[in-house]
Amino acid sequence: MLIRMFGGRKPMLNSYQASLPKLFVPAVSDTISRYLLSVRPIYDDEKIARLTKLAHEFQSGLGKKLQRYLILKSWWATNYVSDWWEEYVYLRGRSPIMVNSNYYGVDAVLMHPTTNAAARAANVTYAMLQYRRELDREELNPILLNKTVPLCSAQYERQFNTTRIPGIETDRLVHLPDSKHVAVYHKGRFFKVYIHFKGQHLKPCELEKSFQKILDDTNPPVDGEELIPALTGGDRVPWAQARMEYFSKGKNKASLDAIEKAAFFVTFDDKEQNFVKGDQNTFDTYAQTMLHGNGSNRWFDKSFNLVVCPNGRIGFNAEHSWADAPIMAHLWEFAVTDDHNLFGYTEDGHTKGEAVNTPNPVRLEWDLAPECKKVIASSYQTCLRLISDVDLHFLMHDAFGKGLMKECKTSPDAFIQMALQLAYYRTSNKFSLTYESSMTRLFREGRTETVRPCTIESCAFVRAMEDPSVPRAEVLKHFKAATERHQQGYRDAMTGNGIDRHLFCLYVVSKYLEIEDPFLSEVLSEPWRLSTSQTPHSQTDKLELTKYPNRISGGGGFGPVADDGYGVSYIIAGEDVLFFHISCKKSCPTTSSEKFANAICKALADIKDLCLKK
Repeated sequence: MLIRMFGGRKPMLNSYQASLPKLFVPAVSDTISRYLLSVRPIYDDEKIARLTKLAHEFQSGLGKKLQRYLILKSWWATNYVSDWWEEYVYLRGRSPIMVNSNYYGVDAVLMHPTTNAAARAANVTYAMLQYRRELDREELNPILLNKTVPLCSAQYERQFNTTRIPGIETDRLVHLPDSKHVAVYHKGRFFKVYIHFKGQHLKPCELEKSFQKILDDTNPPVDGEELIPALTGGDRVPWAQARMEYFSKGKNKASLDAIEKAAFFVTFDDKEQNFVKGDQNTFDTYAQTMLHGNGSNRWFDKSFNLVVCPNGRIGFNAEHSWADAPIMAHLWEFAVTDDHNLFGYTEDGHTKGEAVNTPNPVRLEWDLAPECKKVIASSYQTCLRLISDVDLHFLMHDAFGKGLMKECKTSPDAFIQMALQLAYYRTSNKFSLTYESSMTRLFREGRTETVRPCTIESCAFVRAMEDPSVPRAEVLKHFKAATERHQQGYRDAMTGNGIDRHLFCLYVVSKYLEIEDPFLSEVLSEPWRLSTSQTPHSQTDKLELTKYPNRISGGGGFGPVADDGYGVSYIIAGEDVLFFHISCKKSCPTTSSEKFANAICKALADIKDLCLKK
């Protein structure tokens, strides 16, 4: 009743912001006990005894002091985690953000509304700008969990007109209140495309004309221009130095300003991409293209890139520091659905309507010194090395989906996480720390927390599943216990009782105070060899999958997090389909994305048989 009263009949995007609670600081003793329980199945008795001793020493000593600082911060900060998370996990990283940090999304797999690249780019760009308009006016519907509990909307603020600016020690995010153009890259050239003319938004048919002029332009790039975006994909320090030295005046500064101040970045790729069922290579190549392109055709610092292929297929690549994937997924669902439902195309694949106002795109100019070209070339080589080491597999699992999982009377997410634990054990013959991302947007300015799916119960289930002497009824009992434990862990993470963000903030305070603690150092250095994330689906009321089942989204993914581990992103797309994006490093002899994908399929099938076999 209070939610209804505060929100009114038609709540605006930020209607509930003031009523959201602050994220509280858990007790150190509670966090440590949860932590020790979470690592019990991973380590041997000797290491557990040593960690327990270090943990209790920390709890009774330094932990009390650090906790006081955190509680003090929680009194004056809106969220005691988010600013440090953004700064230390993202902005202070000096390694490339391409592959390591940026993530991607792909087109609706079963739909291909037009093969005209300019038309598709125009419709989707227009849909995104309409979304931006609703965002600016706070007309987007706020997301309510179970149609009752509001989620924080703070992350939406920097979705557009935002760029990450490189620095020597730390990067920074620059957000403009508005932008009247998008930046476009095609065949090594940069353009500024106006989205307003005479005070009005350009219509899709007018945007199509502007984009088509760029595609028809045959002028070559100037020497070195083609590889400029590689600066944003390479190491951060050389890019920061080059930006100050070579892009701070004249043509270069004006052109860089046009890119950095754009609403977003549109890149027209040279190679066609498609999803051909039965041809796995087309799925894998599509995902790889959206993750990193060719290393020099994405502006990785922009809040997001809209990627358009010559045959009209699309995707996006998003920078991670400004917000988390659900925010970008919301925009993507909105844009792709309106592209299909609202705007549509003529029979010959063009946008609808008649163009009246068509301002010409402006070609951006560059004057690149020989020393600048050397830095660009060096960054490009860094990008190529990163790309060559990515092993990425995009799996469409259509044997069953969440419909069958509901028959098993368990949470679809818990079902999938148990399958991942089983698959990992079968391919590695061991258990490992597992990261699953959970949101904390029940609190003001909340971002993410870690769920730890590898638990005592999940390990007991996997061992029982692999032991043919264990009766099926007992294995099923272990499965139920494991899924219930997982769901409890997920609830704890969402409601502020997680483990990892609290420990992270205690560690940050210790660094501020220049105090080294063996317990915190060890905890924060533990590798996540299995890093997982579920992409949310149906965040808008536009996606009617019961009416249009072919409009399922393929989701998106991210690069490998550990040198010897896997990154797994998945989306529960409707009742009958799951998509998995599995990444690892080619340089690791013990990992293979295809092998792991096959193990996931086998694990899903085996759990299905366990639950439903008569």
